[in-house]
Amino acid sequence: MSANPTGGLGTREQPWTLSTPGGRSEFQAFRDETLDPPALVVRVGKTELRYHLRCLTDLHTMLKTRGDWVALGGTDEQKTAPERTVEAWSRAEDNPVGGWYGLKKGLRGRFGVYVPPVMEALKLAEVENLPRNNRMRAL
Repeated sequence: MSANPTGGLGTREQPWTLSTPGGRSEFQAFRDETLDPPALVVRVGKTELRYHLRCLTDLHTMLKTRGDWVALGGTDEQKTAPERTVEAWSRAEDNPVGGWYGLKKGLRGRFGVYVPPVMEALKLAEVENLPRNNRMRAL
């Protein structure tokens, strides 16, 4: 399992502090419903990534539909996501938003790295915490 969130309420003022699968890196995340569109914001150092906030419920629905473990496949926007992974789904034209869940061009990737730990913190999913090739499934 990924590390539990430390501190925070998931707001800009009090973000969650989480670890990426495998525990290699720490990051902060929070919901910001004041943005247009509402976003899940991830801070890695000084870099801020944004994903459609609805990704949390949409991903949970996809995982429930698949009914089994799904590989994360987290990769940068400029690289092709491995097939049948969370990352590939987050970019697919047939997902609920019709393409990228990432909102900032150039920083739309890494969905499979940062969103799964948030899902786990919200008790929506179980995420493996191995050195590599991690997977997740709906709870």
